[in-house]
Amino acid sequence: MPARSIASLSLSFGLVSIPVRLYSATESASDVRFNLLAPDGSRVKQQYVSESTGAVIERASMKKGYEFEKDKFVVFTGDELKALEESASHVVEILAFIPEKAVDPVYYDKAYFIAPDKRGGKPYSLLQQALAESGRCALARWSFKGKTRIVQVRPNDNGLVFQQLLYANEVRSLTDLNIEHVPVSAAELKLALQIIEQGMEDNYDPAAYEDEEKKRILAAIDRKIEGKEIISTEPEEAVSSGEVIDLMEALRASLGRGGAKAKTTSAPRRKSAAPDTEIAAVPKVRKPAARSPKTPAEVPAKVRARK
Repeated sequence: MPARSIASLSLSFGLVSIPVRLYSATESASDVRFNLLAPDGSRVKQQYVSESTGAVIERASMKKGYEFEKDKFVVFTGDELKALEESASHVVEILAFIPEKAVDPVYYDKAYFIAPDKRGGKPYSLLQQALAESGRCALARWSFKGKTRIVQVRPNDNGLVFQQLLYANEVRSLTDLNIEHVPVSAAELKLALQIIEQGMEDNYDPAAYEDEEKKRILAAIDRKIEGKEIISTEPEEAVSSGEVIDLMEALRASLGRGGAKAKTTSAPRRKSAAPDTEIAAVPKVRKPAARSPKTPAEVPAKVRARK
């Protein structure tokens, strides 16, 4: 099914106006939804009830109010609520050009794609190439559905990504967690770097991974449809917070696990004369990252049919 545009916009690039169409970049396809049913197996529906009387309130008779004090509300009419909304604008104004990596991904909100509209092909391509050549992205202001947002426009090999950003007050700070920064030894750091080297990949290929949890649940649903019983598996026990772990030995064991798959090329480990300084040999063959099967042959037919 071809993608449907959400809106027609005009991206302001200096004195150049680029007509574009906005498309959602993501879709919700990972959730397996279960319905709430009554004891007789029929669906149930949600209702709103009054806290004071318990009576069911129809949506058409509801009002919206703002609680300015405990249990005290100021009620707004539909016209007043509409007047409070920021008027939508089809013009997206570029405010600045910053390094592409300057925006911490923690500020990323919903992602969109933008494609050129009629007579927008050349200026669109010009902006895409200019951003790619400069290593910069654009910050722009966008008003949509009653809200004004800051967006990042960044180049992609196939076009431009329109990334909605969160404001500073919408993102919590790691400093609020009071994380203790414990010093590590040079030997520990070297072992950790060796483990990272074993699992290094040059790129992230999203097609190489799949939702294993969704596949497992859908397979269980198919067994249930066939009248079979679903038996829960015992979860892996987490390490107790009170258990003392020898960090160096855990790091060495991690390296050994990676080297087990490359016994023909990994160098033999020597006995440690000094546990704090001995470094395990690095296997020459890197440990491949866990990937999904290349073909759908192992996936049950009923699971593959579900999206």
